[in-house]
Amino acid sequence: MKVTVIGAGNVGATVADCIAQKDMVNEVVLVDIVEGLPQGKALDIQEAAPIHLFDTRVTGTNDYADTAGSDICVITAGSPRKPGMSRDDLLSINAKIVSSVTEQFVARSPEAILIVVSNPLDVMTYVAHTTSRFPDQRVMGMAGVLDTARYRAFIAMELGVSVRDIQALLLGGHGDTMVPLPRYTTVGGIPLTELMDEATINRIVERTKTGGGEIVKLMGTSAWYAPGAAAAEMVEAIVKDSGRVLPSAARLSGQYGLSDLFIGVPTRLGRNGIEEIIEVDLNEDEMALMKESARHVQSNLEALERVLAAG
Repeated sequence: MKVTVIGAGNVGATVADCIAQKDMVNEVVLVDIVEGLPQGKALDIQEAAPIHLFDTRVTGTNDYADTAGSDICVITAGSPRKPGMSRDDLLSINAKIVSSVTEQFVARSPEAILIVVSNPLDVMTYVAHTTSRFPDQRVMGMAGVLDTARYRAFIAMELGVSVRDIQALLLGGHGDTMVPLPRYTTVGGIPLTELMDEATINRIVERTKTGGGEIVKLMGTSAWYAPGAAAAEMVEAIVKDSGRVLPSAARLSGQYGLSDLFIGVPTRLGRNGIEEIIEVDLNEDEMALMKESARHVQSNLEALERVLAAG
């Protein structure tokens, strides 16, 4: 099993490191346009193998020929957010980058599964899908795993409980219009609504929505540890054909009353990529939030089309 990670920045290198430490694939290829960068980071990761005890071979390259025959590709390439910049501000810049790297990769690995991490996530997943012309099930975005992880982390911090006991569900676009669902959140099987008052839940939900921006303000750049680990978790579910139910940005075709856009929903992941899109019952308020999130994603798609039309 061979996995390519495109982009050797902080997120890409963390993805490669997390996958290697899981010791579940034969090879990880880290590719970037900057000479020496992927080679150096790959070598650094490989030299940790005797400490972490993994046999996965990690290599770095500037040549897409070295990615040939990959089973899975994680796309992290793109410009990171800077203070005061929203994910949407990255639209024009990253659309060109994602389109270019996708085209170069799929020419050499036409049967691979694509996992997109680049922002703005939902639109960049659409770009990768359009460029690759892959079936819907083989293109997805990493958003919900990260957003749900942040949500669960904040709940654990508030209650002083183990993250292992928290199950949570989150829908919608990756950004301020995401839709955490407290009604479907449990701690050790106990509904969150029985453990927290409404004001506390709302505060955690709002922090989750702006979780990425909070880190940007603190560091001056985007997060990488949690996003990298989240992408690696999706890779693991596919490699092991585990059938794990994880939130992914998937292309909808009528589910939740939406079509022809990528947005975060619960998915069952396995050997073929997205094996199933799972629909849960939403009440009137939850569905309204989901529709609003979809409108935001659609507005970004329309903005992308305007950018492309303008050349």
